[in-house]
This record gives sequence, structure tokens and C-alpha cells, in this order.
Amino acid sequence: MAAEAQRYREFKMPDVGEGLTEAEILKWLVRPGDTVTDGQVVVEVATAHAPAELPTPYDGEVR
Repeated sequence: MAAEAQRYREFKMPDVGEGLTEAEILKWLVRPGDTVTDGQVVVEVATAHAPAELPTPYDGEVR
């Protein structure tokens, strides 16, 4: 049986406004093996200005 090709996508921190390029992860809301959908909040972060919830831009399984 041929192995299926695995396709991975990198989840980079999106623009959270005001030119901020760094944030501290407060809490992951998903675990490896979880299925996620486009727009689902997957992580809570703290920036220099305020906490924020970040959604994933993908459908798929967390690895």
C-alpha cells in the first residue's frame, strides 16, 4: 500500500495590529491530533498591548 503524502502548513503569528511582531503564548487551545477548522481560535497570546486570541487560517489536523 502506498503511503499518503503528508501536507504540513506552518501556522505563523498573524498581524495583531500596531506593527507588533512578538507575543507570548499564554495557552494552546488545541493538542496534536485535534481537528481544526478555518477560523477556529487555537491559541491565546499576550502582546505588549493586550491579550489576543488567534484563529487558524486552515482546516486540518494539528501535528
